[in-house]
Amino acid sequence: MLTRQPQPEPTWRAIARLLRWDKPAGRLILMVPALWAVVLASQGKPEPLLVGVIILGTLATSAAGCVVNDLWDRNIDPKVKRTRDRPLASRALSVKTGVGVMVVALTCALGLAQYLNPFSFWLCVAAVPFILFYPAAKRVFPVPQLVLSLCWGFAVLICWSAVTRGLEPATWLLWGATVLWTLGFDTVYAMADREDDERVGVKSSARFFGRYAAQAVALFFAGSAGLLAGLGALLNLNLWFWASLGLAILGWAYHYQLIRPAKPAESVYGQVFQQNVGVGFIVLVGMILGSW
Repeated sequence: MLTRQPQPEPTWRAIARLLRWDKPAGRLILMVPALWAVVLASQGKPEPLLVGVIILGTLATSAAGCVVNDLWDRNIDPKVKRTRDRPLASRALSVKTGVGVMVVALTCALGLAQYLNPFSFWLCVAAVPFILFYPAAKRVFPVPQLVLSLCWGFAVLICWSAVTRGLEPATWLLWGATVLWTLGFDTVYAMADREDDERVGVKSSARFFGRYAAQAVALFFAGSAGLLAGLGALLNLNLWFWASLGLAILGWAYHYQLIRPAKPAESVYGQVFQQNVGVGFIVLVGMILGSW
């Protein structure tokens, strides 16, 4: 009896995996701080068209970032258990196709940025080098997650200034909270790959903090909570915001307990990362209601 050979993966499906459309958590978690910014800058009443542009812009930017990362890491990813099946690592897609998809994604992002005011547009341009060179940071910088966090921070600066045409003290409080929050959840994400990263020579915050990685994550989350509290006081947000922040703090405390053991279950890291999407949206709802 003849054995049926497995059918090759369609190109469109491989491109969808390259863009991580099969893993929406990573797309949504970039959208969160962008929506935080546009909501607070507009006092809870953002322009619907601007919100739509921001949502599409974060999707395009996130897609470009995923492709850039996989192009840089196409010879490293096959050596890491979590990433060995990525389309460029497994050679399901060629480098030429990857570059083409990246160009399309960046073009879409910059095209959407044309809707913004000139100051916000140039902030978009300033973010591009961080997106392009974050993967290189994993080879030379001991805490490359900080570079990724600065990419997330640009979402705050761009979206806040898209409403107000400038930056103000509250913007920087939200920026700091976003950078620390991103450092926290992305360090958790990196903890899953510590052994593989050490073997192939890739740097990460999880490796940098070593056995104190869980405590570092707790400090990052605590710092983010403190800055969000300062932001709530500065903007005079109502009880809804403080209730949502309280729930977020409980969530972060629970996450610390999950990653605190010396060797937690392997699934814990992905669980904590995904649950931070929910935490971010809880805070977003609190910001919307808290601004009214």
